[in-house]
Amino acid sequence: MNHLISIAGPTAIGKTSLSIALAKLFSCPIISCDSRQFYKEMRIGTAVPSKEELAAVPHHFIQHISVKDHYNVGQFEKDALKKLESLFQKNKVVVMVGGSGLYFDAVLKGLDFFPDIDPSIRKQLELDLQNDGIETLQAKLEYMDPETYKSIDIQNPHRLIRALEVCLGSNHSYSYYINKPKAPRNFKSIKIGLDAERRVIYNRIEQRVDIMIEDGLVEEAKKLYMHKDLNALQTVGYRELFNYFDKQYAMDVAIAEIKKNTRRFAKRQNTWFKKDKEIKWFDYETNYQEIIEFINSKLH
Repeated sequence: MNHLISIAGPTAIGKTSLSIALAKLFSCPIISCDSRQFYKEMRIGTAVPSKEELAAVPHHFIQHISVKDHYNVGQFEKDALKKLESLFQKNKVVVMVGGSGLYFDAVLKGLDFFPDIDPSIRKQLELDLQNDGIETLQAKLEYMDPETYKSIDIQNPHRLIRALEVCLGSNHSYSYYINKPKAPRNFKSIKIGLDAERRVIYNRIEQRVDIMIEDGLVEEAKKLYMHKDLNALQTVGYRELFNYFDKQYAMDVAIAEIKKNTRRFAKRQNTWFKKDKEIKWFDYETNYQEIIEFINSKLH
């Protein structure tokens, strides 16, 4: 049986180092499910592995598309499963690493299927939001799909519009498509999580942001400023610097905002991953040998 060893956890916890150590041990490739490391123009701000790390073992789905490309979690699920099918022909084990919970789950569990929706419906809903406010969309969703209305964050316009476009563009409610049986996977999952006390995570985040600034994040963001409205760039580390370029923030404020928003992001990551009871958690300082022993116990 083929096994996918998946490494989860908050940003800056040490997932990359562990993934490379495991890939070397098992002589296998790594698949990234970090949705921001996909973009070739975003190296520093997304903490892409170093050239040495990338050269140490084969990596897939790192800097393989442009910020100008339209790419979503559904496409990633298809691409990743196709790549895994190919990799498993030569390897009994593959390592997957990344902090994007939805992309992590897409590969391991599968996504809910939704029909293709006419793009004009979304455009009209975005206009309705702009002209009539979020309350109008909330009322519409409560009428069309009360189940989804109760279960999603109705203050999030993106989630509202997504649910409504499915209701309006298909013959069913959004909730109709949720939690249907998913296609079975042709591999077994071994899920590893790295964690630490909140104080430690926050300290590591602060250090990482300082290093990113030293490594040239401001210059990287400057090159991407002309594309600041693209979805790929609605990302912590870039948004705050765009505000600095727009003279909304002083530089020290921008850096403080990056740290604050990264801390919030790490908190959301932990909330997402902690819901998955199949993940075996280890302290970030755990000796790798202990983690390897756990993995070996699952491989046999």
